Amino acid sequence: MSDAILKVRDLKRDYEIGGGLFSAPRLLHAVKGVSFDVERGTTLAVVGESGCGKSTLARMLTMIDQPTSGSIEIDGKAIDIARHGVTREMRQAVQIVFQNPYGSLNPRQKIGAVLEEPLLLNTSMSAAERRDAALAMLEKVGLKPEHYGRYPHMFSGGQRQRVAIARAIMLRPRLLVLDEPVSALDLSVQAQILNLLADLQDEFGLTYVFISHDLSVVRYIADKVMVMYFGEAVEYGTREEVFENPQHEYTRTLFAATPKADVASIRARLEKKKAATG
Repeated sequence: MSDAILKVRDLKRDYEIGGGLFSAPRLLHAVKGVSFDVERGTTLAVVGESGCGKSTLARMLTMIDQPTSGSIEIDGKAIDIARHGVTREMRQAVQIVFQNPYGSLNPRQKIGAVLEEPLLLNTSMSAAERRDAALAMLEKVGLKPEHYGRYPHMFSGGQRQRVAIARAIMLRPRLLVLDEPVSALDLSVQAQILNLLADLQDEFGLTYVFISHDLSVVRYIADKVMVMYFGEAVEYGTREEVFENPQHEYTRTLFAATPKADVASIRARLEKKKAATG
């Protein structure tokens, strides 16, 4: 029996672009009828180059954008923000981590307040309980108690991404959408964040939709892979199926053009660099 926490069917998103005094606007078909399931506690990696529609898909899954047509179900409940808006329950069920953590953190807010804010808005926890929960989450993501009172600019890029991940899971969401979460980080830090995400998934039973342009990065973390090309899902299968026997020409081209960036390759490249400079 399927235990899909996320079911997406024939999802489409069109945008009107252009148009002027003498010309009508034209439709841009950003996502063209995508369908897939994500099983509870697993990771679906959505892979493709810039402009393929993967970030538009992420925005629909996290209820930032409304689909033109199609359906999204989370835990058997249809998500229809056009009719019902975005409820507190929906926000608790799905969270997102963006590529640039500094851009998503309020620079005037201390990290403790960043982590406590979801609890303040969505729970009846006391101030002491919120503080304890924030401190516990800092430890879960590899940060220290003294980081609680610091501002975002006082952290490295990798530390800020740890904060963004911590904030996203404060409400224990059932689904976490990660939009290029490691692409802006150094290679060694990428490996650390990928390991952290794997550990958190095991501990909290999280379900991930992992958006990336890099097939070799998702090889480390994905259970299933969906490859997007000009708004369409051209390949969908288990990690082994996609990597060992890709069916679509675009997948083969993308894979051949992608530099090795999995955790083992990252470590090998760092050791080679260290040896060359030592």
